[in-house]
Amino acid sequence: MNSATYADITSVTIRVLVVLLAVTSGACAARSGVPRPFPGAATPPGAAEVPPERVEAPAPPPAADVPAAEGTFAGVIRTALGFLGVPYRNGGSDPTGFDCSGFVQWVFGRHGLALPREVRDQYRVGRDVDLDEVRAGDLLFFQTVTRGASHVGIALGHGRFVHAPSSRGVVRVEPYSASYWARRFVGARRVEEVRNAERVQAPIAPRVFPGSIRSAR
Repeated sequence: MNSATYADITSVTIRVLVVLLAVTSGACAARSGVPRPFPGAATPPGAAEVPPERVEAPAPPPAADVPAAEGTFAGVIRTALGFLGVPYRNGGSDPTGFDCSGFVQWVFGRHGLALPREVRDQYRVGRDVDLDEVRAGDLLFFQTVTRGASHVGIALGHGRFVHAPSSRGVVRVEPYSASYWARRFVGARRVEEVRNAERVQAPIAPRVFPGSIRSAR
């Protein structure tokens, strides 16, 4: 094989490798650029978990950032906002990681309000509240993965709520008028200031969010 032939073969090989690398990189970028729909998948296999003893709750926000609320619910809101950024964990119910209902149960429990563990049971606690009467501390329910209430968060006032969604993986604040939540809103409940909220149950009825595309079921 002369040097010219060898050079030609080497050049072709390099071009093929460059093309293959570009195709592979493009495919990876396309996959990573597509956001997962809420509620998202569980933690990928092999993902490392932070040992519980190393997880610390964020410092509570300044008083000026806490929406107005009354009585016990002022404390509920302050506690909830103190855990912004805590990671989502399927089945989680403590500050090492929360799912939506575990977060709500834990926060209310710190203030003597014993809520059930599951969303569907939390949806039967307290009394029904019209959306235009929602105030800080009320529970907001959404239909996300199953018929009826399957996601819950805590109203903050000013059209916002704090919750622990699996999408984007951390406790965070969002407007409940956002199109995703507006289409999936099913109702709001007010937990009365009692020491055992599980005793306060009332009939429930689906609600239609103003401007909602469809009625929740």
